[in-house]
Amino acid sequence: MKYVLGAVAVIGIALIFVFCPMNGFGKDVSPQYLRIHIRANSNSQVDQNVKYMVKDAVVDALIPILADIDDFEEAKVVMSKNFDMIESVANEVLINHGFYYGCKAQIDNEYFPTRVYDSLTLEEGFYDALILRLGSGEGDNWWCLVYPAFCFTNSSNSANIVYISKIWETLKVWTRRKS
Repeated sequence: MKYVLGAVAVIGIALIFVFCPMNGFGKDVSPQYLRIHIRANSNSQVDQNVKYMVKDAVVDALIPILADIDDFEEAKVVMSKNFDMIESVANEVLINHGFYYGCKAQIDNEYFPTRVYDSLTLEEGFYDALILRLGSGEGDNWWCLVYPAFCFTNSSNSANIVYISKIWETLKVWTRRKS
C-alpha cells in the first residue's frame, strides 16, 4: 500500500508539472502580443517624417479604444473593426502634408526580430500585428505593441493622457449606490 501511495504521489506531481506551467516548468505558455507596424512609403526623409506624424495621430486615436481591451483576441477584433477609422486618421495626416499615396490597414502574422521596449523583451519570432502600409510600404518602419498597449503613452498628446483605475471607478460607483 505504501508503494501504491508513493506511485500515485509521483504521478500526481508529474501531472502538475505537465499541465500547470509554473516558473518555467511544464508547457511553454507565452503571453500574446498584438504588435503595430507602420511602414513608410520609402526611406526618403519626407516619407520617414510623415510616418512619425501618422504614428502620433494613430496612437492618439487608438488610446481611448484600447483603454477597455482585456485580452489578445479582443484586441484583434477591435482593431479589425476599426480599420476604416485607422486608415482615415492616417490618410488625413498624409493628405494634410501633401502625400496622396494613402494608408492600408490589416492584421497579419509576420516575423519580427528581437525587440526590447524598456524592461520588456520580445524574442524574435512570428507575431500578429496591426500593419499600416503607407503607400508602397517599402521604407523603414516603426513598431511597438497595440496589446498590451505598451507604447501608447509616448504620443504627441501624451501630456493629456489621463490614467483611469477601473478599481477606483468601480469603488466610486459602489459608494454612490450606498449613499
